[in-house]
Amino acid sequence: MPVAVVTDSTAYLPPELVRAHRLTVVPLTVVLNGAEGLEGVETFPEDATRVLSGRRVTVSTSRPAPEQFAQVYRQLLADGADGVVSVHLSAELSGTVEAARLAAAEVGDDRVTVVDSRSTGMGLGFPVLAAAAAAARGADLTGVRQAALDAVDRTTIFFYVDTLEFLRRGGRINAAEALLGTALSVKPIMHMPDGSIVVRDKVRTASRGIARLVDLAVEAAGDADVDVDLAVHHLAAPQRADQLLAALTERLGDRLHDTYVTEAGAVIAAHAGPGLACVVLHRRP
Repeated sequence: MPVAVVTDSTAYLPPELVRAHRLTVVPLTVVLNGAEGLEGVETFPEDATRVLSGRRVTVSTSRPAPEQFAQVYRQLLADGADGVVSVHLSAELSGTVEAARLAAAEVGDDRVTVVDSRSTGMGLGFPVLAAAAAAARGADLTGVRQAALDAVDRTTIFFYVDTLEFLRRGGRINAAEALLGTALSVKPIMHMPDGSIVVRDKVRTASRGIARLVDLAVEAAGDADVDVDLAVHHLAAPQRADQLLAALTERLGDRLHDTYVTEAGAVIAAHAGPGLACVVLHRRP
């Protein structure tokens, strides 16, 4: 059996890809107004949207426990996997990477290795797919890990939010940035250059935000002779996702290889809020 690849629920990979690549997905936990559920198993995007649109909102998220990861790793190895590469959302956003590393140390660092994607959504998903493809080719533990790391360096994420308030509440940006955005009534575009969320641009309207996302994604695609994969995420904003996909398909033309459109899950919803529009570019090797 080749090296097994594990990720977490914030990759928001289409279910058919999870099945096709035999990926193991460990869910994070979301607590919405006191109701706790596993993301993608018990709690879904519409649950978060409904709660976030209410007047009284208490939302929190938590990482999987190290023992959850340890159980997954042990089972995969017992089933015959040569090793496990576990790829997760940015350590700047969550303790998930730390939990996975604690579990890897317990199970055996020579058989389990953990990769910080420095991103989330398909910013995490593309490195996971690269790792799975390397495993399918017969790469060893080191080779599968390196495939994931290389894909991390080739992947760029930009996203638009209607307000910075949800990111402020969750502690993902500082209060000063959120206050400035509210005071000026700007619409922020964010990116994750080092794994943390940083304001990249500020625009005045949602339509300008979407247009700017397209420009930034095309710029991130780089040289014209490099093919790219594209992922678009949204939260309760399918029309924005459609606009992004149509515009980027036109702009990137024949360079565009694989495309994915998914709704962001409850964990990201809790911190970004309804109206999220996100573009992830993966430059193919």
